[in-house]
This record gives sequence, C-alpha cells and structure tokens, in this order.
Amino acid sequence: MFSEVVSSRTMDVVVSVQTAYAVEQSSPEMHHFMFAYRVTITNESDYPVQLMRRLWIITDAHGRKRKVEGEGVIGQQPIIMPGQSHEYVSGCDFKTPLGQMKGYYYMVRTSDDANLKVRIPTFVMASPFVLN
Repeated sequence: MFSEVVSSRTMDVVVSVQTAYAVEQSSPEMHHFMFAYRVTITNESDYPVQLMRRLWIITDAHGRKRKVEGEGVIGQQPIIMPGQSHEYVSGCDFKTPLGQMKGYYYMVRTSDDANLKVRIPTFVMASPFVLN
C-alpha cells in the first residue's frame, strides 16, 4: 500500500510522490530494503513541458548519500501538455530500513525552449517495523 502524498510546486509544475515498502524484494537479514515510489508530474501551466533529465539525491539512515543522474525517467522523456499529468513507478534500495530521496527534474518549456528546474519534494521511505 502506498503512503500519503508529498507534493511540491515549481513554476506551475506539481510533483507528487507516494512510497511503499516492497516486502517481497526486501531481505532485512541481509540489510537489503527495497521501496517503490510513484511519481505524478502535473503541468498546471499554460505551456507544454518536456522532462529531459533527472537528479536524485538518495540518503540512508546513516547519512550516506548517493546521486543518480540521467536522461528522462524510466527511459522516457515525456511531453506533458497543460492540464495533463505523467505518472510512473520506480524503485530504490537501501541498506537501512529508513531512507529518503529528493531531487530535481530538468524540463524544457516547448513553446520557447526555456529551461525549468523543477523540485522533487523530499520523501521518506520507511519499512513498517521501523515505525512501530
């Protein structure tokens, strides 16, 4: 089951994230904790935008950070029309039962090629037994 939604807005682009602990893919005794996250990007501006690149900053419960950069998301560089959304699900693994992610989507407004740096809100991923 996915968590509550965490959202942020940058220049009328809204990024919303929900997370879920992936029990079947996790192995706590081996310090392997897998999480799924669902991202919805909604274009509330008057112009189409295209997602070109992403930057993730991933931090585990011990403060160890890693960066993941690359083109698009899950192999796509979607164009999101005004009033439309793009949604995808991906995953992240940790060596701790608690972690967080945040970052940016680098987009282009297709009407005038303006570059947009859209913030991805910080979201926490916690295995269920950590919260009890």
